Parts: sequence; structure tokens; C-alpha cells
Amino acid sequence: MDPYTGPIPKPTPESLPFWQGALRGELLLQRCDDCATVYFYPRAACPGCLSPAVRWFAASGRGTLYSFVINHRAPRKFPVAPPYVVGLVALAEGPRLMSRIVEVEPDPRAVRCDMSLEVVFERISADIALPHFRPRCAP
Repeated sequence: MDPYTGPIPKPTPESLPFWQGALRGELLLQRCDDCATVYFYPRAACPGCLSPAVRWFAASGRGTLYSFVINHRAPRKFPVAPPYVVGLVALAEGPRLMSRIVEVEPDPRAVRCDMSLEVVFERISADIALPHFRPRCAP
């Protein structure tokens, strides 16, 4: 595998627990203690009720493909050669997360909305692992 050459996320105080979890192979989300809203992207306050009483928890890592695009023109210095699949994943816990869909042929006959997915992580540096999703086989 070639070394990663793409952009590297810079954790903020709000997102640091997310990235620490990813390094451990955990997909962490936040849940509001006051209204029970589960959300992504990381924030200091709940987007539903603006409460600062939020906690991190380990999500199941499962979801379904809500929407996708097969990208045939990568930005300069993008670490993956096109074509590749970018999807909007509806997580089992509710939020949607955009990610690369891996281990599937970048072909409209192989990728379909509502396909069952599971998270996998790609370590790109000592401090960052990126969450990607792959098709999930039935249990």
C-alpha cells in the first residue's frame, strides 16, 4: 500500500474524542443528556436543544447507504485513484455521515442505496484513522 498523501484532519477540542476513538477502531457519536438527540459532526452543544450536557458513546458502526456518487475525477493529490465511491451513510443510531465506501466495485450495478454497511478504519498517521464503510454480510 502506498503511503497516504491526502489531507489530514486536524482535531479540534470538540472533535478530539472522535479521532481518539477512531484510532481504537471505535466509531464515537455524541448523545444529548437532556433530549436524547444523537448527532454527528462533533459539537460542544446539542443541535436539537442547545444543551451543553452531551456525552460520547460507541456506536454500532452499522448503517445503510442513503445516497452515493461514483467519483471519476479526484482532486489533486487525492490518495485514491478514481473511480471510487463516496456515500452518505445513515447510521443505525440516526445521524448521517459522509464517507468513502470501500471493498465494493465502483460500478452502479454493485452499489445500491439501502445496502447494509459497517465501519472500517484506515490509519493514515500516528494520530488519525479515517472511518470508511464497506458492505456488511448478514450475521
